[in-house]
Amino acid sequence: MTKKIQPQQTAAFYAQAVASFGLSVSAMIIALAYLPAQPWVRAFLALGLLYAITSTVVLCKVVRDRQEITDVTSRVDQARLDKLLTEHDPFRVET
Repeated sequence: MTKKIQPQQTAAFYAQAVASFGLSVSAMIIALAYLPAQPWVRAFLALGLLYAITSTVVLCKVVRDRQEITDVTSRVDQARLDKLLTEHDPFRVET
């Protein structure tokens, strides 16, 4: 039986992703705070920023869930095949 290797992410990659996200959101918030526009315009842009962030998080979760479902389905199918192969003996004579 082959063992599936799980992809790993390093702590540095995780830290870089978190730092990048924090920096980009912070930069947008500072830009919105100092934007020379009426408050309703800044509020509208802030709402758009929040919508983009939540949509990105939901998309990441959906992609991860779909990948996990595919992995689980393939593991179940592999287990069924392994069971059938272990139970099948082509040299067994039925009496």
